[in-house]
Amino acid sequence: MKKINSQIVSEVVRPRPADSFKGTFGKVTLVGGNENFGGAIIMATMAAVYSGAGLVTTCTASLNAGALHAQVPEAMFADINNDPQLANLVEKATTVVVGPGLGDDQSSTHTLHVVLDHVKREQTVVIDGSAITIMARDNLSMPDARVVLTPHQMEWQRLSGIKIANQQPTANQPIVKSLGATVVLKSHRTEIYDRDQVYQLPIGTPAQAVGGMGDTLAGMVGGFTAQFHQQGVRAVLAAVYAHSDVAEQIASHQYVVLPHQISRALPAYMKKMSLQTKPHTIGFHN
Repeated sequence: MKKINSQIVSEVVRPRPADSFKGTFGKVTLVGGNENFGGAIIMATMAAVYSGAGLVTTCTASLNAGALHAQVPEAMFADINNDPQLANLVEKATTVVVGPGLGDDQSSTHTLHVVLDHVKREQTVVIDGSAITIMARDNLSMPDARVVLTPHQMEWQRLSGIKIANQQPTANQPIVKSLGATVVLKSHRTEIYDRDQVYQLPIGTPAQAVGGMGDTLAGMVGGFTAQFHQQGVRAVLAAVYAHSDVAEQIASHQYVVLPHQISRALPAYMKKMSLQTKPHTIGFHN
């Protein structure tokens, strides 16, 4: 198991070219947030925007539009119940994030099917939260795309059939291979599975034990994979490390870390990391 460190962030997050425009940094379409769980998709959206994605559109319940625009005016809104519009936005995205606050009822299941039916092979699809639960419950196949799953341990138990107490790399790896996905298994020491490699996040703080932390991570993975898509799994690793690195810095002077605080700290953090001298190592150690 390889432990990632801050060098993965400084290697992935580089200074922006002078001739950049918003299209340079990818399009993220986020799907989720039913009428009861709008906060989840708003936090994910904020993370995608603040982590630097070029264009961000959020497909959510119309009830959430006002709050979304108030919290993240940089993001565009689309009605999650408008299937043709949803399909079009999914098809045009660099990265699709589906699941934060989606719910697991009949309407949510229908929405997930629309998303999965319209993703493309060259896209990254981040599947989080209740979308993972639906896939496990209905035994849905992974889409033909670059899939990143971000389950917590109970969601992974539902999807993999491996009980939490037995979720060790030797048990997890065969399931990951069969899914053909990158898996960010969130826990006290988050593990990232990609093909034959297993990476561990050696940092993190109990101050992160707050609702919405996973939604923020999903949005960050969306933002990083959209703008650094050429980096492959390294973009995922950088997002995971940055999420906890920022949280640890905030926790040095706060008892708890609120998810939106991580998002708002990201632009300054990423600027600092982008200016570090590019090291010759590869961002992790055994």
